[in-house]
Amino acid sequence: MKALIVFRKTLREMSRDAWMLGLTLAFTPFFVILYWIWFSGGSTTYNVILINQDIGIASPGGATFNAGDEAVAAIVKEITYADGKPLLNVMRVESRAEAETLLKNRGAAAFILIPEDFSKTLQRLKDGDRSVTTNITFGGDVSNPYYMVAVNLALTGLDRYVQEVTGQQPLIGYIEEPMGLSAARSEFETYVPGTLVFSVVLLIFLASMIVAREIEMGALRRLQLTPMTSIDLLGGITLALVLIGALSIAFAFGVAVLLGFRSLGPLWVAILVGTIASLSVIGMGLVVASFTRTVSQAFIVANFPLALMMFFSGVIFPMPKVTMFTLAGHDFGLYDILPPTHAVVALNKVLTLGAGLDEVIYELTMLAILSILYFAIGAWLFKRYHLRSE
Repeated sequence: MKALIVFRKTLREMSRDAWMLGLTLAFTPFFVILYWIWFSGGSTTYNVILINQDIGIASPGGATFNAGDEAVAAIVKEITYADGKPLLNVMRVESRAEAETLLKNRGAAAFILIPEDFSKTLQRLKDGDRSVTTNITFGGDVSNPYYMVAVNLALTGLDRYVQEVTGQQPLIGYIEEPMGLSAARSEFETYVPGTLVFSVVLLIFLASMIVAREIEMGALRRLQLTPMTSIDLLGGITLALVLIGALSIAFAFGVAVLLGFRSLGPLWVAILVGTIASLSVIGMGLVVASFTRTVSQAFIVANFPLALMMFFSGVIFPMPKVTMFTLAGHDFGLYDILPPTHAVVALNKVLTLGAGLDEVIYELTMLAILSILYFAIGAWLFKRYHLRSE
């Protein structure tokens, strides 16, 4: 019976803070609804880049027959979901350089290069010449979770097309050309970039709880008696946390290298990415702290943006692109308001694909903009809700 007394007492205490109780109960349904919204458009379509170098052959009627073009049309038409929706979205480019740019930015999962003698080879196979063959080249960032799915679907479609045209089992060779160190990565190395971003994401707890502790301990009352402003207080806290974030990233890199992690790009660029990413995450923590008055409240509320950053930014698994508009040649998606989205792409470029500073300028710029934006919003909300008499 004593347990029942404690049970009733606990419920009464929890009901006094209805807002926090409501947040706790709404946490999981909130993300169920988000996933429903994002995935209600249907199943994932995998972007594959096509470089068609096939020069074609002259058909008896005088027209040019290009097997590369026909193969692509057949793949899109035949490789579908049960409801008829295409599994693959073919993006045509003219050069490997264009393809590599898209792949580094994860605008596509893989590339397929059809050789210039593709039509000629298929025609000779169709005529019964079994001595000829040709090679189709494919590749991309092997660490991209979509890579193997996209490649297998595309090559399966090509095999079907070749068999349909020639009437026999395909005598086509396939050559894989992975980008950077992506194919040579161990499973441990594949997960290191995401793990590093995860360490940055956790700073949202530290940022929100430190500010909430200042509120809970009455530091704001003392602040109002001094010339110090909310910008001074939050700026000082932010600088300390950025230092901690930079040290955390550097230490994590050191441990990863000792355990066998290999970086193809400069480590200082990766640390710079992690530091600026930590600044933007800290800004989100300041926004969270503005709506709370105790450390326990900050901990609960911080779980919402934390989960958003973990499950909707590509840290754990890729998300389908929901493009809102194009900015500087880059598709700006709904998830791009989350700092880890850019940090994951930038770290993968640097550590796995060997990118330098010039190749992650867009991601660094976006992280800097988000840092300023979230800090400004956090400072304004903090002043509005906690320093009204300032």
